[in-house]
Amino acid sequence: MLRSLKDLERYDVSASDGDIGTVVDFLFDDGRWVVRYLVADTDGFFDSRRVLITPISFQQADWGSRRFHVALTREKVKNSPGIDVDKPVSRQHERDYYGYYGYPSYWGYPGAWGLGTYPSLLADPGWSIPGSSQPTQAAADTNLRSASEVRGYHIQGTDDTIGHVEDFIVDDETWHLRYLVIDTSNWWFGKKVLVAPHWADSISWADRVVRLDLSRKAIKDSPEWNPNAGVNRQYEVELFDYYGRPVYWESPAITGTPAPVSRSVRA
Repeated sequence: MLRSLKDLERYDVSASDGDIGTVVDFLFDDGRWVVRYLVADTDGFFDSRRVLITPISFQQADWGSRRFHVALTREKVKNSPGIDVDKPVSRQHERDYYGYYGYPSYWGYPGAWGLGTYPSLLADPGWSIPGSSQPTQAAADTNLRSASEVRGYHIQGTDDTIGHVEDFIVDDETWHLRYLVIDTSNWWFGKKVLVAPHWADSISWADRVVRLDLSRKAIKDSPEWNPNAGVNRQYEVELFDYYGRPVYWESPAITGTPAPVSRSVRA
C-alpha cells in the first residue's frame, strides 16, 4: 500500500520486549529512492540518543495504533553502533551497523534489497548471494538523505518555479519512494500534485532544487490528487498515462536510472 511518509512520523517503535522510541525521520538513498532506515528517538526509554532501524527488521506494522513492531530486543537496539544522525551516514557506518545485526548488505547488487525487491528477504538467515559481498563503487558512493531535510526543496519547471516538496509517498512493503508530493500553493492556491522522483531532470542537493522537464501548465493540467483519498491504482494509471510514462508495476525493478523524458505532455 502507498502511504504518506510524513504520516508515518510519530509512529511508535516496539521491540519484542518493550518500546524503543518514536519515529522522527527517515533516511533514503538518492540512487534508488528507497527508504533505508527510520530514525527513532529513544528519549524516555533507555537513553536519550537516536537510533537507526532498518525495514529488514520489521516484523509487522499496526496501522491502526500507529506502531512498528521489530524483530529485535531493546538490549540489542541499545547496544547498536552509535551513529550521529545529524551528520551524513557513511558506508563504513552502514557496514558496522549491518555487521552488528548480522544482516547481509543491500548495496552492490541489482535489486533494491540485495537481489530482491523486499527488505524481508535479507532477514532470512539462510539467504546469501554467491560471489563477492563487496559493494560496487557506484553503490559505495550512494548518499543517504533525510526526508525531513528534503522537504522544502524547490521545484523548478521549464518555464518557472512550480512549488516545493511537501511530502513523499512510500510503498509500505518495498519502501520505495514512489512520488514526491509537490505543494503548488505559491502560485496555484490549494493544489498538490504527485511526480515520481525518477522523472526529475536533475537534482541539486547543494541548492535544494529539483528540476523537472515540465511546464507550469503541464503540472496544472495533471490529474487532480486529493490528499485525503490517498493513492490508488486507478489514479496512478491516469497519472502515468497523462505523462506518457511506463508504469512501474509492469516494469523491471527501479534501479534509480531516470526514465526517458516524454514529450507527450505539451506546455
